[in-house]
Formats: sequence, structure tokens, C-alpha cells
Amino acid sequence: MNQYILPGLLLLLGACSSQVSEEDATLQLFDGKAATSAEVTGFLRHQMDSLGIPGLSIAIINDAQVVYQKNLGYANLDTRQELDENSIFEAASLSKPVFAYFVMKLSERGAIELTRPLHFYLPEPSMEVEPRYRNVNARHVLSHSTGFPNWRWFDTPPDSLDIPRGTFYMLQNPGVGYTYSGEGYDYLARVIAKNSGYGMHALSDLFQELVQEPLGIKHMYFTWDEYLYDHKVYGHVAGRVNDRSWGSGLPHQNSYQFNAAGALHTNAENYARFLIAMINAEGLLPETYQDMLTPRTVVEKTSNRYTEDGITNWCLGFGVVPHGQDTLYVHGGTHTDFQSQMMFSRKSRFGYTFFVNTRKGDELNAAFTKFIGMRE
Repeated sequence: MNQYILPGLLLLLGACSSQVSEEDATLQLFDGKAATSAEVTGFLRHQMDSLGIPGLSIAIINDAQVVYQKNLGYANLDTRQELDENSIFEAASLSKPVFAYFVMKLSERGAIELTRPLHFYLPEPSMEVEPRYRNVNARHVLSHSTGFPNWRWFDTPPDSLDIPRGTFYMLQNPGVGYTYSGEGYDYLARVIAKNSGYGMHALSDLFQELVQEPLGIKHMYFTWDEYLYDHKVYGHVAGRVNDRSWGSGLPHQNSYQFNAAGALHTNAENYARFLIAMINAEGLLPETYQDMLTPRTVVEKTSNRYTEDGITNWCLGFGVVPHGQDTLYVHGGTHTDFQSQMMFSRKSRFGYTFFVNTRKGDELNAAFTKFIGMRE
């Protein structure tokens, strides 16, 4: 019997040693200071407890490599189902940077001209009440300078317009200034669906071919997929489990329509792969990559994007935050019962992304950015 005990004991000790070394492994925070994996996990668990966050998927990037990746907490508080590496979250507006990359890829193939008005590709009858929409192009959409509302069905029109909710309107001329708009992204997606011949459902297949497969991203879904039946986590509102309905911003959107503004489903491990591609300038021509990340639309200093997030400009797909001698590219996402955040720096090659299944991501991000030395 003893001949089997020693090898088994050695195996057990080896496993324990591996586990300990993983928790003791050090990573570099944004400010250059070192922290162990255990210290980061301890901080995150404390924040989850204090903020009432059921589940968290997070990845931290050092030198364009994932050095920390965890799925902590629960997919469903009622059943106490724990998160695992297969758990999928609603990414909300973290959809937009990924879609912007997709558009840049299509522009390289000649599938769309970034400065050509979208009206020439696809007139939109519901927008004809506001003729200025005919001048909107893809650059305006990706840099949030269309003049459109975020969503006509959700946003309250200015009193001066005296129109019912749901009627299309514009806040200013295209290209004049910053107006964050998911509706602009939806319009651009429909243009691309028409130009490509794929339609609004099969556009997901083209996205997989041009973005996911070349970048080695396994789980990103803009439309419903069978995988989500088993692996999509539940959202939570005020500590109560919500349903798993598919969010939308316009009446025609559903789980089988490619919603570029907010339908992406993924997790930190897979989204981090996209951020690494951005840090390494993977998959795009150098001039396309530079075009994408050049600061464009100026964000007014009275905007909460400026006062709360430090965003001074918008490039094609990301908010731009000057940070000393560095430039940070950021984006957040919010649904009723999910929130998400991301940031990367080309200079320091640092980044992070996280997803939570409740609306406490902003509070977590405020604490996390202080923890990593990004904010005071």
C-alpha cells in the first residue's frame, strides 16, 4: 500500500503548491506598483460584499497579456449558481468599441466609406422628419457627433420641439459636437447589413469571420445563440434576480437582430482578447488603426463624461482620457441589471475589463481605479 501513498502525496503537494503560487503571483497595477493575485481578489470580494454585487467577471492586462482573470460570485443569487469560465454577461455599450473595430475592418475592404452619408446607402423613412440626418456618415456615428438622441423612445425630446416620444429628432447638426447616440450605431448597422447582403441576423456571421476568428475570440454574441441558454448569467435589481430578457432600444430590435449599440454578450476573458488586439494593433492596417484612435469629437466640460469619467474627446469607438504623458481609451456599459467597464493604454500596454450582473459597476469602477492607482 505504501508504494501508492508517496506518489499520491507528492501529487497533492504539487497541486497545493500550484494553487499557492497562483495566489502569490504578482501583477503590476496601473501606477506600476506590484500586488499579489490574492490581494486583488481580496479587494474585489470586499467591494462585491459592500456594494451588493452578485457576480463579477474581470481581467487585468500587463504588457498586452492577461495576468489576472477571475469569475467571482454568483450567476443567480436565488439558486446560488456560481460563476465559472463559461459564464456570459450582457456587455451593454461595450458593444460599441467592438462594432467600431468591425466597421473599420469593413472600410478596409471597401464595404463602406466612412465619410459617405449613410442616407446614400440606406434612406431611413422615420428620420425624414429631420432632413439634417441625410448628412450623417459613419465617422459621425462612431465618434458620437451625429446630433441624434441616444434613443428616441427612451430620451425625452426638448420641450421646444413639442413632439410625442418616439418621434425622431436631432439635437444639433452632424459633426458639430458631442451627442452620445446608440440610435446612430443602429442605423450604421442596418447600412452595413444592406451593403454586405448579410441582413440583420446573419451579420453576426460576418462579424465572426472578420473579427472573432482572426483575433482568437471564442465567445462574443450580438444575436441569440444556443450557448446562452446554459451560460448567460441572470441580472439582479436591488438584490433580486431579474429575468434574462433581451434588451433593446428601438421597437424593431430583438434577439435575432444585430444590435450594434448594446446587444453584445461576452465575458472578461474574451473581451480582454479584443483589448489586447487594440494594444498590439492587430488585424487592422497601421493607418486604419491610427485613424480609429485619433481623438475627434470634443466633449464639453459640463458633460458628465468629462466631469465624472475624464473623457475629453471621442475617437472612433472609444472615449479618450488624457493621463499625464499617457492616453487612455475607455468605455462603460449600462443595462437595467448589468454594468461593464474597460480601459487600455497603448503606451503602458496596461488594460482591464469587467462585467457585473447588477447596476453597481460604476461604483466598483470608482473604487477599482483608485486601487490600481489610476485615480486619487
